[in-house]
Amino acid sequence: MSPKILGPKIVGEARPNSFEFETEALIKASGFREYDARWWFGHPGSTQPPELNLIGVQALGMGLGTLIRRLGAGPDIATGHDFRSYSLSIKLALVTGLMATGARVRDIGLALSPMAYFAQFALDTPSVAMVTASHNENGWTGVKMGAARPLTFGPEEMGALKAIVQAGDFDLAGGGSYDFVRDFRATYLDDLTRDKRITRKLKVVAACGNGTAGAFAPEALLRIGCEVIPLDVELDHTFPRYNPNPEDMRMLHAIRDKVLETGADVGLGFDGDGDRCGVVDNEGNEIFADKVGVMLARDISLLHPGATFVVDVKSTGLFNTDAVLRANGAVTDYWKTGHSYIKRRVAELGAVAGFEKSGHFFFNPPIGRGYDDGLVTAIAICQMLDRSPGSSMADLYRALPLTFGTPTMSPHCADDVKYGVVERVVADFQAMKQSGASFAGQKIADLITVNGVRVVAEDGTWGLVRASSNKPELVVVVESPVSSDRRRQMFEAVDAVLRRSREVGAYNQTF
Repeated sequence: MSPKILGPKIVGEARPNSFEFETEALIKASGFREYDARWWFGHPGSTQPPELNLIGVQALGMGLGTLIRRLGAGPDIATGHDFRSYSLSIKLALVTGLMATGARVRDIGLALSPMAYFAQFALDTPSVAMVTASHNENGWTGVKMGAARPLTFGPEEMGALKAIVQAGDFDLAGGGSYDFVRDFRATYLDDLTRDKRITRKLKVVAACGNGTAGAFAPEALLRIGCEVIPLDVELDHTFPRYNPNPEDMRMLHAIRDKVLETGADVGLGFDGDGDRCGVVDNEGNEIFADKVGVMLARDISLLHPGATFVVDVKSTGLFNTDAVLRANGAVTDYWKTGHSYIKRRVAELGAVAGFEKSGHFFFNPPIGRGYDDGLVTAIAICQMLDRSPGSSMADLYRALPLTFGTPTMSPHCADDVKYGVVERVVADFQAMKQSGASFAGQKIADLITVNGVRVVAEDGTWGLVRASSNKPELVVVVESPVSSDRRRQMFEAVDAVLRRSREVGAYNQTF
């Protein structure tokens, strides 16, 4: 009997420019996140040690190919990559690993993540592996994976993948195949815009931060009948102005400036892999994505009375209190933050849509196919405006009850300690609530611990702390339905609890 074919040696550390780096699979364990994979790959001039090399990517492909077979998903898998200087080489290394397990790879080339999810349907491939670091800074890479459309992996599958790779427990049957799918961009855009033409003349800023969406978003908006004002749509993987991230205030401010300069009806910003969409109204107001979700939920629940929506715990409390949503019979479920979690919850509940404060929006039929697509979101926003011919985007925003929220704020916290820090923070809040202690000037009315902790005061002001699922950071969000002073008071109180842990560093942005 022939001995089992072994893959490369798996290591968690390896020094670049060494024999070991060229012969061993570097793949740091912490890169296996809750619902996708992210590693620091590095770039020229970087002094931060890499967490992954190309042999490690190959091992990841071997692990993924092994896992999808064991899950019963079969050998067929779609792959694509985002626009970074190293993404193509990473994808090809991944493909060689997949093929070693007997996978039949359908490669759609340069793509958005939702385009890869679409390929699972259009090419009848149950599984997907999209090489992308999403909005992470240059030097990061990762893979978004799934084996049951339209879902992507959650903690159970990611844990199984991590165990297979770290143990080198590969089923290397060989016999795989590779097929490059030509012109799939046109197939995706045709499907995206079919029967979606609007009649209202909308002038739309399409901002792409020089990321992958620049090759897709302007044309999609043109096809549905918008006048498009392009902003940073030229592909440039150095990201010369800012990271393509619609939660980043620098990107939102750039969109605001272009909207005011051109008199646009709305500004739409897309992240690095095109699965998120940020919004600026015609008066230059940057609308956080959870408020956009409320606006869309109002519009959709008129068309679908009694609709169920899913939102993440970072999102505004308006989904529960808004009078229009209540009048339309809408029901909202607050769930764990993360595109995989919300996607699964939307599927489980048969919800019409799911909204994340990060800008991941999920639409079930008839609007979408259940996965997150920033262009589907952009089209839905344009259709909402088309159905409200007498109202501007700013009018629709003003029609919402006033709350005082913050952007998503992320203090640095190392991957190997961040979950422990959050556990201590949760315990601190639970002790305060049990003792009846005052926090941010009031007693704690509620603690929501489905994902980190959301501490709610008696007047409805709340603050959230959770561990980031894809970066060495914590996540902090605050909102008050009362005043900006109460928002500030809650933030300072939450931050004081965080500062009890020396592992918590500086914020990436505040308000």
